[in-house]
Amino acid sequence: MPKLFVVTREGEEKVIDGQVGLSVMENIRDNGFDELLALCGGCCSCATCHVIIDAGDFEKTGKVGDDENDLLDSSDHRVDTSRLSCQIPFTEALDGLRVTIAPED
Repeated sequence: MPKLFVVTREGEEKVIDGQVGLSVMENIRDNGFDELLALCGGCCSCATCHVIIDAGDFEKTGKVGDDENDLLDSSDHRVDTSRLSCQIPFTEALDGLRVTIAPED
C-alpha cells in the first residue's frame, strides 16, 4: 500500500497507508487529522484542505486548476507548492508523497 507522509501544524510527522482512489484530502481526513477541516467535503469551494507539498513531489501532483488557483489566492499562507488536497487524486505514483497541513486562515 502506498505511503503518505503528513506533517501537522505542530510539526509532527505521521505516516499513513494511503488508499488509492481517494483524494489526498480524504486520506488525511479518514486517518484522524482533525486540523484539516475540508469543510466543503472536496468540492473545491473552500480552502480548508490547503496543504504544502514537498518541493520534490510537487510536479507529481498534477496541474493546479483555475478554481483551485483562485481559492489558494485567498489564503495568506499560499506558497509556490501549495495545493488543495481535495484536488489531488491519490495514486500509486504518489507513494511517499509528503505534505504539510497549512496554517489556518
